[in-house]
Amino acid sequence: MPKSKRNRPVTLSKTKKKGREHKESIVNSLRKALEDYKSVYVFSFENMRNVKFKELKEQLKSSSRFFLGSNKVMQVSLGRSVADEVQPGIHKVSKLLRGGAGLCFTNLAKEEVQRLFEEFVEHDFARTGSIASEKVELKEGPLEQFSHEMEPFLRKQGMPVRLNKGVVELVSDFVVCEEGKPLSPEASRILRLLDVKMATFRLHLICRWTPDDFEVYREGLDDSDVESS
Repeated sequence: MPKSKRNRPVTLSKTKKKGREHKESIVNSLRKALEDYKSVYVFSFENMRNVKFKELKEQLKSSSRFFLGSNKVMQVSLGRSVADEVQPGIHKVSKLLRGGAGLCFTNLAKEEVQRLFEEFVEHDFARTGSIASEKVELKEGPLEQFSHEMEPFLRKQGMPVRLNKGVVELVSDFVVCEEGKPLSPEASRILRLLDVKMATFRLHLICRWTPDDFEVYREGLDDSDVESS
C-alpha cells in the first residue's frame, strides 16, 4: 500500500532562493568596496579550486576584497553604460565581466597585484569532463604501486588486471586517457591513483580600473571591447 502524502513531515529549515534582498546586499557591498579601495580588477579563472581561492582571499583580506557570482548583478552594481555608471569609466569594467570572471577591489600597487596573480598557481587532479593535457598509457606487466586489495576496484575502472602471486598485473597495455579528449569518471579516478595532476588552477587579470586610469591586460581585447553602446 503506498504511503500517504498527507502526513509527511515538512522541514522549515530549507534555504530560500536568493531573492531581491540578497541581490541588493551584493549591490550595496560592491558600491561600498568601490569607495573603500583604490583600484578594481576584473579577473578570470581556470579550474577553480575553492579551498585554494579562499587561501588567497585570506592572505589579502587586509588590503583587498574579492567578488564572485552573477555577472549581471555585478554589472548592475557598477553600471553598464555611461548613463548609469556609479563612477566615471567604471562601465568599462562591467563590459568585461563575461563567463567565469570576478572582481578584485584592492589598495595594493599595480605591480604587486600583477605579481601575486602571476605567481598564484595550484596543480591539482583533473575532474571528470576536463580535457586531458597528455596521453597516459600503462604497459602490460606488474603494477607494484597497487596493493592486491586494489585489484577489484581497478577492474571496475575498466583496467584489464589480475592477481599474479599476490601482485596486481596488467594483462595488456591500457590507455587511461588521450591528449585533448575529455576525461571519463574512470580515467579521473585512475589518474588520481597514479598521482597524475592535469589541472592547473590559475587566475588571469583582464583589466584594471582606477578613477584616473583604465588598462586592458588580456591579449585579443582592446578599447573597442569596452566602448559604451
